[in-house]
Amino acid sequence: MTPVEVAVAVFVRPDGAVLLARRPAGKVYAGYWEFPGGKAEPGETMAEALRREIREELGAEIERAYPWITRMFVYPHATVRLHFHRVVAWRGEPRALEHDALSWQRPDALSVAPMLPANGPVLKGLSLPSEYAISDASGYGVEPFLARLEPRLLAGLRLVQVREKTLSAAARRDFAARVVSLCRRHGARVLINADAELALELGADGVHLTSAQLRTLTERPRLPWCGASCHSAEELRFAERLGADFAVLGPVRATPTHPAAATLQWAGFRAAAVGAAVPVYALGGLAPADLGEALACGAHGLAMVRGAWSA
Repeated sequence: MTPVEVAVAVFVRPDGAVLLARRPAGKVYAGYWEFPGGKAEPGETMAEALRREIREELGAEIERAYPWITRMFVYPHATVRLHFHRVVAWRGEPRALEHDALSWQRPDALSVAPMLPANGPVLKGLSLPSEYAISDASGYGVEPFLARLEPRLLAGLRLVQVREKTLSAAARRDFAARVVSLCRRHGARVLINADAELALELGADGVHLTSAQLRTLTERPRLPWCGASCHSAEELRFAERLGADFAVLGPVRATPTHPAAATLQWAGFRAAAVGAAVPVYALGGLAPADLGEALACGAHGLAMVRGAWSA
């Protein structure tokens, strides 16, 4: 069955709340909550369809929207390809012109139900922050790094990966335990690179899989969160099939540790990330000032090593 192409708007307020709309009586799935949007007309780009649908459904004009994820879903009545966009600036207060109610909701604490079946993974992805900070105790030293971590947590950092390949197994375990404890106190999530058993032992939030693991694993690790390192569109497909919650794609630029590695640059990142079914962080030689470029190229945000700790 040929999928119906649908442009979907995820309105995001500065406080992280997103806009949901309830389908009215007489429509398929009446009473279910959804993200507003609708079918693209012949000849329309997704961006054009998004603006038209939001004007018709909500009476609002989109001023700035970023491509985000694309998900296929098979309903009994149709197969749809949902092109989600995060809308961060608009003109006019959204009004329920074609729905019977609107509600601003926190993605991780919904108070409305039921949701359309296609939206579960979307809501989980929306709870991810725009920064994914990767540890660098090997570069700074364990104690100096931990001294940098706490101020970042106090300032709002909420997602950290422990990745310390040069430490001994014992030193890595001790370091990871301290990071998990510190992040717990500040409400931040921690993923352990490549080691699901260590993540379970320490009570971390998840594991971050290497690209090599993506090619060999047949089942997602049984942890609340699973990230994955990818270097191409092909590896993104591996991450999607395994059920990863998000991916990191790079390197976008050369890095001091891998100066000769082939880089994607932003054009290559955009080409590989387009159509991804999971949120994708851009990685490789990036700094916080690169966030706008990353979002415009379809990234969820930035994954950084040096850029996360240099300030």
